[in-house]
Amino acid sequence: PNNTPAGSHQPPDALHRHPARPSVPGAPRIHRPTATQASGSATMTKFLPVLLALAVAPSLCTAFGFAPPAVALRGARAPVATARRAARLGPTCSTAEKKADWSSKLLKDSPDNNVTPYIANLVGRDLHLLPAHPLHIIKEKIEAYFKSRDASFECKDSLDPIVTSTQCFDDLLIPEDHQSRRFSDTYYISKNDLLRTHTSAHQTELLRSGSTKFLCTGDVYRRDEIDSSHYPAFHQMEGVKILDECKGMENREEWEAMCVADLKSYLEGMIDEIFGPVEKRWVDAYFPFTTPSLELEIYFNDDWLEVLGCGVIQQPILEKCGMDDSHGWAFGLGLERLAMVLFDIPDIRLFWTDDKRFLKQFKDGEITKFKPYSKYPPCYKDIAFWLPEDWEENNFAELVRNVAGDIVESVSVIDKFDNPKKGKTSHCYRINYRAMDRSLTNEEVDALQESVREKATKELKVELR
Repeated sequence: PNNTPAGSHQPPDALHRHPARPSVPGAPRIHRPTATQASGSATMTKFLPVLLALAVAPSLCTAFGFAPPAVALRGARAPVATARRAARLGPTCSTAEKKADWSSKLLKDSPDNNVTPYIANLVGRDLHLLPAHPLHIIKEKIEAYFKSRDASFECKDSLDPIVTSTQCFDDLLIPEDHQSRRFSDTYYISKNDLLRTHTSAHQTELLRSGSTKFLCTGDVYRRDEIDSSHYPAFHQMEGVKILDECKGMENREEWEAMCVADLKSYLEGMIDEIFGPVEKRWVDAYFPFTTPSLELEIYFNDDWLEVLGCGVIQQPILEKCGMDDSHGWAFGLGLERLAMVLFDIPDIRLFWTDDKRFLKQFKDGEITKFKPYSKYPPCYKDIAFWLPEDWEENNFAELVRNVAGDIVESVSVIDKFDNPKKGKTSHCYRINYRAMDRSLTNEEVDALQESVREKATKELKVELR
């Protein structure tokens, strides 16, 4: 069915493939040798027999402690050649070892573990630390702004993504029955350890260590739907400031007003620094860890866009950190959300690509509009089934990702049907397969779709229609 010309996303292993070695344009130039060059040639001729001998016996070079002539003659070209070899051969040993190390930490044969090889392959990529990457560019701009306002702000960007449920939920007053704690929403390594779902998981850890003004940036992980703006791994920045001038104040109305005013001053200034002067509005919100809680929206590209959530830190959180008489604020934002708007990046999967056509478009310190370099055709495949009693839609999205990786652009429900006689509900999902780097064949997509059908029946206990 739906034999549309195929096109979709890369499989998990393709995330680390490198483009073929580029051809060298043009022919080498021929120069007339200068007198100095001619003299050098004569000298080389004098030592030619020695060099030839060394060429056939490179072990002698090692014995005398200098590089073989093949290396010496390459000179400054050696780093370039090394880089090209690395591009051809793929990840270096150290990279492979690093990934193996993460896999050993994350992949456990336990009913309490729901981390997949696909997710383990993303951990440690640290896109926010890559020079000239859009996420790094935005991170640097925000950090520079806060430093310009107050040089004592600390910038944390390399904290361990593995945290405890206490750090991620309990310390932040997130209720026991909150959706974010569910096995269908969070990647658990064990009953008590997990991949952080937000960088706020480090808030109490840093406060207890004595940090009172900091920005914390890192990769976070959530089991989520599949579309152009959702990905199971993305990047957040958490900001916290404890106000010295509020220390010891007992009148809540007074210190709360001071915290909110300071919070708005910092965040409105940050938005102007990133987007330029734009219309803004504050909207009341709810977060378990702040009160009052607010969201900041800006009018950009003829529409209102939510850019961050924030608020005054709940006093019980500070009390648990031994800061009973202190008061402050916190905010959190998604780097991908801002980058997609600022750089005109249409698909969140692009942030994870190694394609040079994407990466070479950006420079540190500059906001450059992304120029699409390809648009391959989609291939739509439908699957319909009766739902089991314990149905969780995120589990189906995770299954599709594990089968097809980044070849999947979106998964959406196109039809729902309730059968009162059978007491069952049926969903029909449309899977859009589309790669960012090539056209897919119908045979390739058909094989993936068949695998999805088989695994959905076996692992999720659905009844195909």
